[in-house]
Amino acid sequence: MTKTYRIAAIPGDGIGVEVIGAGLAVLEVLTGNSGGFRLEVTRFDWGSERYRRIGSLMPADGAAQLLAFDAILFGAVGAPDLPDHLTLWGLRLAICQPLDQYANVRPTRILPGIRSPLARVGPGDLDWVIVRENSEGEYAGHGGRSHRGKPQEVATEVAIFTRAGVTRIMRFAFELARSRPRKRLTVVTKSNAQRHGLLLWDEIAAEVAQGFPDVSWDKMLVDAMTVRMTLHPQSLDTIVATNLHADILSDLAAALAGSIGIAPTANLNPDGSTPSMFEPIHGSAHDIAGKGIANPVATFWTAAMMLEHLGEPAAAARLMRAIERVTADPTLHTPDLGGAASTRRVKEAVIAALTLADPEPPPGQIGTPPAPGPLPTE
Repeated sequence: MTKTYRIAAIPGDGIGVEVIGAGLAVLEVLTGNSGGFRLEVTRFDWGSERYRRIGSLMPADGAAQLLAFDAILFGAVGAPDLPDHLTLWGLRLAICQPLDQYANVRPTRILPGIRSPLARVGPGDLDWVIVRENSEGEYAGHGGRSHRGKPQEVATEVAIFTRAGVTRIMRFAFELARSRPRKRLTVVTKSNAQRHGLLLWDEIAAEVAQGFPDVSWDKMLVDAMTVRMTLHPQSLDTIVATNLHADILSDLAAALAGSIGIAPTANLNPDGSTPSMFEPIHGSAHDIAGKGIANPVATFWTAAMMLEHLGEPAAAARLMRAIERVTADPTLHTPDLGGAASTRRVKEAVIAALTLADPEPPPGQIGTPPAPGPLPTE
């Protein structure tokens, strides 16, 4: 019997509409050839255009509506005429936080045919997975402003770090590091300056590490980490950091791998109690929206992560190999990679390559980790 997965597609804003359209077209061909499962896709018009029409980016019960789905494929949110904090908190975070998608996973590696801006760094030298705590920290949403417009105006942004939240993301990161061939984890904080919340991070990392004697781990301050990423990328494998730090470091990682246009991400609820959400990390990019030149590779890789998460590793492998066949050809590079190919041309090339793709990728190459074990009771 053919298994059916219910997918909520939220293209959102800017190039999100274009790349999600390309991604769904590729998935339709892939699942049509698989024979073992199908995707039932429901599209949602949530985003900035909806806000302009009725004053909200998504319905008040939007997160509850998404509980009926097995996964969410998300494009981007953001518009030049709307404040960024309004669109981010009105859509993306309004999904991630209620659905407790606390593990943001961002794999980074140099795909075939793509050159890193780093000298003497090629495929195999940069192969990382960045784990971003996705539910609290600097993006917890606590704080406020008073005395607006006065000389004594005050604004506070409170970073929230809880033992439960830090412990679960640290366990997740150690589990992921254990599943990868090098079994290596780097914990990134700024605990010399942030001596309360991030010292807690350091302490919990040391506690959790005791349960993973087969994983080697080290600590880095976030500023020193940027130097290590650029000068010694081969020394890194799995990385875990706070909501803010990992957000910044993962954009740097994407640039070092060739382009933010190829970078995928997964917002995971690891225990499966709510659906997880998968999105390219490039944002809405309104400067190129509508020109047909957005790179859809990040969305295709994101779709592969979604398939692996759903329990379809063979289909995910086929899609990843098709992506690699296409990126290996410089004539199929979009402008962000220095080429002249269109979104449509890359999409059609991936669809054609699906008939040639190898059934299995090298281990650890897609990026979605196994679910972690149970949290400690004490």
